[in-house]
Amino acid sequence: METEIWNFIKIWGIAIASACYSYSLSRTFHIQTGILRLFFILPVIYLFTVLPLSLSSFHLGGPTIFYLVWLANFKLLLYSFNLGPLSSNPNTSLSHFIAIALLPIKVNAGSTPTKKRDPLGSLPLFVVKLLAFALVVKVYEFRQDLPKSLLLLNYCCHLYLGVEVTLGITAALVRASLGLGLDPQFDEPYLATSLQDFWGRRWNLMVSDILRLSVYDPIRRVVSPLVGKRCGLVGGIVMSFTVSGLMHEVIFYYFTRVRPTWEVTWFFVLHGVCTAVEVVVKKMVVSRFQLHRLISGPLTIGFIGVTAWWLFLPQILRNGFDVKVINEYPVMVNFVKENVLYFFILLDKLLVA
Repeated sequence: METEIWNFIKIWGIAIASACYSYSLSRTFHIQTGILRLFFILPVIYLFTVLPLSLSSFHLGGPTIFYLVWLANFKLLLYSFNLGPLSSNPNTSLSHFIAIALLPIKVNAGSTPTKKRDPLGSLPLFVVKLLAFALVVKVYEFRQDLPKSLLLLNYCCHLYLGVEVTLGITAALVRASLGLGLDPQFDEPYLATSLQDFWGRRWNLMVSDILRLSVYDPIRRVVSPLVGKRCGLVGGIVMSFTVSGLMHEVIFYYFTRVRPTWEVTWFFVLHGVCTAVEVVVKKMVVSRFQLHRLISGPLTIGFIGVTAWWLFLPQILRNGFDVKVINEYPVMVNFVKENVLYFFILLDKLLVA
């Protein structure tokens, strides 16, 4: 565990130094946007891609892989061409640039010091989700006695609650320390009434924004003049979901170091196609026919659940990845307990001295 912690500290130290270097390209050296800035950014993208390979734990490696390999690299690619969150405000300070580059935060550009949205959303509801997450983890103690269907349902709850709690706490810490106005990363996805609503407006909004800027918008600009706006829209949606699927395959590879079997990519391709069809159909019939949310909501969540059961969860169950994650929890808890106790003992000695 000590080696893993040390590797984790080194990776994030290098990441912060790399973000400082990237910041200096435009502010200090005035490197022009485009291919020239991309040339200077490529070494950072390479570092962010290979550094997490030295981590083997899920709880330290998971956030690091997601933050650096996916989000930070895509933000830097956009930054090379003066796009995305790193370029939205040319007067961004170094500390804010580092936080936006390396962390999964969604800055609310229109917020003011007196009107900042809480990145945790409703605090009482977040506390309920935190308790639910603890309960989901507790259920694993009885996994030998659970039917497979209930265990898989628990995995789905674990995935959603774990991601939302982790991103929410990260955003809250950034807001408290830097004073940035931040939007919540999730908007109660279980209330979605369509696939477009779920993926575009409620689930992991930082990823949605990055994919829109880096994949959806360029595809539409290129394809629409050639084959029409509707085909450009469909192509942008499907390609965005495909890229998301490929990045999920990359993340799973970091965890398992096993050749991908592509079920996860097909999960996102399927959802991309279905979302594109849904968007086109809604544009054609929305004024004449619309399902009530009491019908469209369960249909949406049911479709996501069934397809995840079919294509997404097998990747988690394969190679014992789920067992590895479950077995890490007591190790992490004991490590934190021991080091918190050591910290207070050391603090007490310093105060007495």
